[in-house]
Amino acid sequence: MLVIERKLTFYTSAVLYLLFNLRLSPDIFSTLSSTFWQIVQTAPYVAGVTYVIIAFLQYMADGNKVPWDRRLRIFFAIGILAGLIYGIYEYAGETAGV
Repeated sequence: MLVIERKLTFYTSAVLYLLFNLRLSPDIFSTLSSTFWQIVQTAPYVAGVTYVIIAFLQYMADGNKVPWDRRLRIFFAIGILAGLIYGIYEYAGETAGV
C-alpha cells in the first residue's frame, strides 16, 4: 500500500508542476507553446536550486545519496513555487498597465 501511495503522490506532484506552469492562450497550440516556453525558461533555475538543496541534504547526511524520486519531488516542489511566483508576476504585470 505504501508503494501505491508513494507513486500516487509522485505523479500528483508532477501534474501539479505542469498545472502551475500552464500558460493559457486562446488556442491549444499557443497554450502548449507558452507552457513549454515557461518550463524551458524556469527549469534551469529550478534545477540549480534543487542541486544546491540536494548537495546540502547529502552533506548533512554524511554523503548518503538522495534517491532519484526524492530528487524529482524536490524539483517539482521548487518548480511549483517558481511557476506560481512567475505566474503572479505575469498576470499582475498585464493588469497593472490597464
